[in-house]
Amino acid sequence: MEEEIVLGKEISQAVIRRMPRYYRYLGDLLDEGVERISSNELSEKMKVTASQIRQDLNNFGGFGQQGYGYNVQYLYDEIGRILGLQQQHNIIVIGAGNLGQALANYSKFEKLGFVIIGLFDVNPMLRGHSLRGIPIMMLEELESFAAAHKIDIAALTMPKHSADSVANRLVGLGIRAIWNFAHVDLDLMDKNVVVENVHLSDSLMQLSYNMLRSQEES
Repeated sequence: MEEEIVLGKEISQAVIRRMPRYYRYLGDLLDEGVERISSNELSEKMKVTASQIRQDLNNFGGFGQQGYGYNVQYLYDEIGRILGLQQQHNIIVIGAGNLGQALANYSKFEKLGFVIIGLFDVNPMLRGHSLRGIPIMMLEELESFAAAHKIDIAALTMPKHSADSVANRLVGLGIRAIWNFAHVDLDLMDKNVVVENVHLSDSLMQLSYNMLRSQEES
């Protein structure tokens, strides 16, 4: 029998950041028709040590049997449950410029249960337009839309100078999770709101640093 998830245990963010990667690789294995896999075999595919895989999964109960490995479908479903992927999450995007439109056009989000239900902007030229059937509305319509729809996540793809005020406006509407692409660390009036920062330029600078190190070592 696979082990049950461990409840009430504090899990490090480093482990949480690896869980989506496990989920992605397990999905690929299912597409290949693989039913069972050992931590050593998964290690070879993911380039993560087998020990690290076992330690990560043991945070949630383990899910495997010694000498028998992991049931791929079961582990995939359990990690999906851990990540909250067995329910739909409604998303609105604040900022319907290039990045906001790119997010709205990425249909794979919906396969994971993340459904963009509205885009908002201040540019009157965008009023009445839509992307893949998702309406673009003016920011002044935010309160009425929030009153009529369940919103789980707000994505900020807007200039940083107005991000704080808009984010706190969203918090005031009861939105408890913000996916922040604005190039600023948000200062929220409610510190219990969950924020995931995505600073694209930070990622590029890290890439630049690693490129420089690689050139120096070669």
